[in-house]
Amino acid sequence: MSEHYGARFFGEREAAVYDDLEAEMFDAAVVTPVVETLANLAGQGRALEFGIGTGRIALPLAERGVRVQGIDASEAMVAKLRAKPGGKEIDVTIGDFATTRVDGRFSLVYLVFNTIFNLVTQEEQVACFRNAAGHLDAGGCFVVELGVPDLQRLPPGQNISVIGVDARALSFDVYDVVTQRLTSHHFVMSEERLSSYPVEGRYAWPSELDLMGRLAGLSWRERWGGWKQEPFASLSRSHVSVYAKS
Repeated sequence: MSEHYGARFFGEREAAVYDDLEAEMFDAAVVTPVVETLANLAGQGRALEFGIGTGRIALPLAERGVRVQGIDASEAMVAKLRAKPGGKEIDVTIGDFATTRVDGRFSLVYLVFNTIFNLVTQEEQVACFRNAAGHLDAGGCFVVELGVPDLQRLPPGQNISVIGVDARALSFDVYDVVTQRLTSHHFVMSEERLSSYPVEGRYAWPSELDLMGRLAGLSWRERWGGWKQEPFASLSRSHVSVYAKS
């Protein structure tokens, strides 16, 4: 995610409401299996989060005793992290997680909640895998959590997928199958106004990610349909993929 991207889509306005907009993702039922899995993969080593944001995963992972660092392009999102209990103890570098390097080696690099899609070109996504590999110890793991593109659920010619509707919010994705670009539109309604929070990205299929891993010197190790390590199947809506450094 370039620094320009972070400022455009995750600036002060978005950071101020991010935790509220994604409240369901902060629920313990969602966070706990993520933290358990990552803690087990990290073992006694250090963990590096690409796109650390406001600390949804990094803070509870650090509470588990894992030494966590992060990279993020949005100073506004990181400021929210640092304002939370324990946030100042986590070392965060401001920069593009596709290319920004930090000192040392890690047993785990992870990137969750579709964040690799925020890299809007294939070249940037490949660079992200290479950056992860460059930070890993031998035998270390790069973990990526992504949604599976919703295209198989759309009729021919339709490119819009509704991903959420309730009394206060509407969210939908718009796909461009030629460029693999994806725009997620999020509208939040209140008595005073209708607020829009669009996010642009590039979607990729699991097989394409596997090839990116090979190009970076990482081998695919396992893939689940979610953080409870349920089987990944043809109708899975998301996947958690683990790549290992030889």
